[in-house]
Amino acid sequence: MKEIDIIMPHERLSEVNEILHKHKVGGMYFSEITGRGSAKREEVEHLVGPDRYKTGKRYVPEFGSRTKVTVIIPDSMEKQLTDDIIRAISTGSAGDGKIFVKDISGAYDIGTKQSGEKAAL
Repeated sequence: MKEIDIIMPHERLSEVNEILHKHKVGGMYFSEITGRGSAKREEVEHLVGPDRYKTGKRYVPEFGSRTKVTVIIPDSMEKQLTDDIIRAISTGSAGDGKIFVKDISGAYDIGTKQSGEKAAL
């Protein structure tokens, strides 16, 4: 089994979700994350207060927001799934994101007491 972590702009979540459905990936979870990488950082306008009014000041934020999607898949699905995701969301920019693949040595479903791929998928 493999764990796939996809770090990408939030705007691309629906496209990735469609690809996961196409590949019949059983489940996924996502979270909003903040960090920095090699993407060029854009200057933004400074906003303050509960109404978020503009101050006229501009700055370059140190950290950016992204969405991290995590799925568990069979080993045989890795290449096709990652290729489809890259093809769908790549614009050629460093800010498009990353995909990380990790080996999963075991999985256990607490409720059904199943283990292995049946528990994970």
